[in-house]
Amino acid sequence: MSKKTKNIIKLTILNLFFILICFVTLVPILYAVSVSLNANNSLLSSDFSFIPKNITFANYKAVFVEKPIMLWFKNSMIMAVITLVISLGTGIPAAYVFSRKKFKGRKTILKTIILLYAFPSLLSMTALYKLLVPMGLINTKIGLIIVYTGTEAIFALWNMKGYFDTIPYEIEEAAMIDGASPIQIVTQIVLPLAKPTIAVTAMMVLIYVWNEYIFAVNFMTGSDTYTLAAGLYSLQATEMSGSWPVFAAASIVVSIPILLVFFALQKNMTTGLTSGGVKG
Repeated sequence: MSKKTKNIIKLTILNLFFILICFVTLVPILYAVSVSLNANNSLLSSDFSFIPKNITFANYKAVFVEKPIMLWFKNSMIMAVITLVISLGTGIPAAYVFSRKKFKGRKTILKTIILLYAFPSLLSMTALYKLLVPMGLINTKIGLIIVYTGTEAIFALWNMKGYFDTIPYEIEEAAMIDGASPIQIVTQIVLPLAKPTIAVTAMMVLIYVWNEYIFAVNFMTGSDTYTLAAGLYSLQATEMSGSWPVFAAASIVVSIPILLVFFALQKNMTTGLTSGGVKG
């Protein structure tokens, strides 16, 4: 057997393996689609079929008609956009400064930030609650945005700093010789080079805010202030088996916006994911 034939066989086996992994990964999603189209609501019964015997779109209709999902969508969108703007607006400049400027206490600050970020967010829930209550920020979008921004700004800082460290400083020095100002260097040279990593960082921030429900459930006490994740949790937690098809339909619906954003940024994902490693 020739070397070329062996390589073809190995490549075929590898492709089949990854196809199988993709299929296994898609099973929960296909299962949710099946439940959402099920007219019999037989999720927990013995006669449940992966392929619905009676297909209906009534569950999707109920999501928009009977449940305040558009209000939850609005709340999530507001918090996601504001968190994204603040996190990137503070994280990217900070990352550039920490990457390019060698000032006293720089390493200590970075180590302190990463140490605090390493602790699970649940540990800070009680402290955050006690801080937000006196300011009247519980059950408000501002309070939750502060919590989200505090977490994601640090993530943006570290992810972007890792990429800025990989950009040769000689590029900026050449631009300085040509008469470019510091602002022009950052906006016309550094940021365009960092576009893939910025896209990935933005995507990760959006996914976090879109899916986060622990803080949303505990800090948002009224259904009119729920985010999508908290709203979905309330559907499953309060009505249990009676709302499973509606819950599945709602889960599919709320996943579509993030999926569309992912496809829009897909061309930047591979480069961005591999270029934002942490570097000291």
